[in-house]
Amino acid sequence: MTDEQGTRASDRSRRRGAELVSAIHRSVIEEALQAGVNGLTMEGIAKRAATAKTVLYRRWSSPQEILLDALHATYPRETPAPEADDLRGDLLRSLRQMADWMGQPTGRVIGEVMLERHRHPELVESLYKRVFDARGGRFTLTVMRHYAERGVVDPARVTPVVADIGEALLIKYMTDNGRLPDDEWIAAVVDQAILPALGVAPERAARSSA
Repeated sequence: MTDEQGTRASDRSRRRGAELVSAIHRSVIEEALQAGVNGLTMEGIAKRAATAKTVLYRRWSSPQEILLDALHATYPRETPAPEADDLRGDLLRSLRQMADWMGQPTGRVIGEVMLERHRHPELVESLYKRVFDARGGRFTLTVMRHYAERGVVDPARVTPVVADIGEALLIKYMTDNGRLPDDEWIAAVVDQAILPALGVAPERAARSSA
């Protein structure tokens, strides 16, 4: 056994619990980006994580299960102002958070999953249930629900179409321009599209002390 092989074996034997799971999560994301969602295998994930397939099978039944677990663990959670007194600011932050996340490996993998929805409809369904819904929703939708529950926004206005405005425009911007939007563009989406759809004037949606 070479020194390098001995080092790898030693590193593998020391990893336990959360450290090992984190390494496997990173590996499945990297593997999905390189091999594609269709190319995910237990062998590829195990090799990249420098662990044995048996280790994976003790916890997960398939590569897709590992992927969903990894996406759930890394999906960002939007936390609106507890006092529900800064709707505009929370919408701005949620769209900025989404834009930054879409530039991250996990965001790119979810984009790949959505593109392959015709091949893996069950994976997309699980993505919504086990990642988006389980983590509190999707960015601006989380904010809208928070303010609707506290009587700031009319719940009847938080329709599926309105909930998707920011997300759809952001995806279109990145598709058209191949880059993340700046804060000025995000502010325009909030002020010109989302807030009017919610029936709230921008000046009324900002924290009074801002």
